[in-house]
Amino acid sequence: MQRMIAVAGATSALALAAMLAPSPVLAQSAQGDVSLTIYNADLALVQDTRELTLPVGTARQEFPDVSAAIRPETVTLSGSGAGVVEQNFDYDLLSPDKLLDKAVGQTVTVVRTNPATGAETREQAQVLANNGGTIVRIGDRIEVLESYGARILFPGLPPNLRARPTLSVTLQSSRAGPRPVTLSYLSGGMGWKADYVALFDEAQGRMDLQGWITLNNTTGTSFPNARVLLVAGQPVQGGNGYDNGMRRPMPRGGVRMTPGTESANRERLGDYYVYPIAARTTVANAQQKQVSFLDVNGAPANKGYTFRNGWLGASDEAQSVATVLNLSTSRAGGLGDALPAGTVRVYMRDARGQPQFIGENTIDHTPMGSSLSIRTGEAFDVKVQPTVEKRERITGDEWEKTSRYRITVNGKTDDVTVETKPTFWRTTMHYKVTNARPTPVKVEVVQVGLENWWQDTRVPSESVKGAQRTADERVWLVDVPANGETVLTVQFDTRY
Repeated sequence: MQRMIAVAGATSALALAAMLAPSPVLAQSAQGDVSLTIYNADLALVQDTRELTLPVGTARQEFPDVSAAIRPETVTLSGSGAGVVEQNFDYDLLSPDKLLDKAVGQTVTVVRTNPATGAETREQAQVLANNGGTIVRIGDRIEVLESYGARILFPGLPPNLRARPTLSVTLQSSRAGPRPVTLSYLSGGMGWKADYVALFDEAQGRMDLQGWITLNNTTGTSFPNARVLLVAGQPVQGGNGYDNGMRRPMPRGGVRMTPGTESANRERLGDYYVYPIAARTTVANAQQKQVSFLDVNGAPANKGYTFRNGWLGASDEAQSVATVLNLSTSRAGGLGDALPAGTVRVYMRDARGQPQFIGENTIDHTPMGSSLSIRTGEAFDVKVQPTVEKRERITGDEWEKTSRYRITVNGKTDDVTVETKPTFWRTTMHYKVTNARPTPVKVEVVQVGLENWWQDTRVPSESVKGAQRTADERVWLVDVPANGETVLTVQFDTRY
C-alpha cells in the first residue's frame, strides 16, 4: 500500500505535527558530545563531536540536528584522515505551507467528511497554487480549499524538504572505519544575560544580592546533555572592529557606574570573563533556563536621592527626585566580584516583613571594585523645582588672543594679532529642594550641559560648595531638614 501523508485543511500546522512529528527531539537527537560557548550578543559557538563510520574515498555525510540559525560560512570539521570537499546547509524545513508549495503541479487526494453522517469522500486534485490559500483543480472545476472540512493526502515527502535542520558534507577519507569527527560552527538564536535580585535593608544599610544567569535558546534546535560555557563580553562581529574614533556609549538607563580596578577571581578568555555551568545541562529550544552564579549576604548598601537638570532647565512645578541604590562591587564592599550585564531588581521588606518590589534597572558589564548608583524609582516626598532667575551678558577681566590677520598697507604686508576680552553669559539658577519626610535627607543635585569646550566655564558663586564631576556636569550635595526645604543658588559663566 502506498504510504500517504495527511494534512487537515490547507494550512493546519496542528494536523501536520500530529501526522509527521517524530518522537521528542531530545530523545532522538543525532548530536554527539556537544559543547556550547554562549556569548551575550545573540551568538554561540557549537562544538559537536559525533562518531562516524567512513569509507575510503569520497562520501556524503549528513549532520541532522544542527542549529537552524547556523552560520554556514563558519563551519569547520575536524577528524583523523578526513577532509571536507563540499558542504550544504538544508534549511528548507517541513511545514504545511512548505509541503503544499512543493506539491504545486502535482496530484494529491482531498478527503472530506460529512459532518452529519461521518462518511468520507475522496477526490483526486491537482495543486495549482499555494499563495495565501490553496487552489486545486478537481475534475473540471477550480476550487479554493477551506481550512475546515477537508484534509489533503500526499503520496510522500519531497526529497529536499527536511524535518530537522541538516548540514550535508562531502568528505574525502584516506582510510575506512569509525572515528570521532568534530563539527564546529557559530550560531545565532542563543544568548544570555544576568538577572539580579537585591533585598535591601535601609535601616541596617545592608543588602542580600543573588545573581542568576538567564539563558535563552531560539535556534530551533535543542542541545541535550551539553557542556556550557557563558562568556561575558561583546566580540566584534562584522566590520573592522574600529569605530572611526567615535565613542558610542551604551545607554545606562539611569545607572551611574564609576569603574573599579580590582581583578575578579574568575576564569578569563582574552579580555572576557567566563562563567562555566558546573554540570552538563540540556538547553532546549524555546526555553529560558536560569542558573545561580552569585549569592552574597549583608553587603553594604545605602539609599540616595539624585536630581539631574538639563542645561537651562526650568519647571513651573516641582519634580520628584530619583531614588537610587548605592553599592560597591569591591572586595571590601562585600560583593567582591565582577558583574556581567543584566537587570537588577530591588526588593524591600514592608511593615509586615514581606519582601516588596520597589524598582529595577539594567547595568552594563561592571568590573570588580566599581561603585554603582542604580535608579529604582522616584521619591514621593522629595522634590526639586529648578528656576532660571536671570541671564546677563558680561565681559571677562583678562585679555585673550583670539585671532590673527595678514594686512597689506602701501605694499607692505604684516601679521596682526587682535586681542579682545572674552564675552560670557552669566546664568543665575535656583534649585528649591523640599522634603516632606519626617527625617532629613541629602539630595544630589546635578547640573548637566556644561560642555567646557574652551576650558573657561566658571562658577563665580554657589550657596553650597559643589564639585565638577565631569566637564559636562557639576554636583552639589544638599542637606534638606525633615519637613523642610533648602534653596540652592548657583551662578554659571559660560560662552553660550
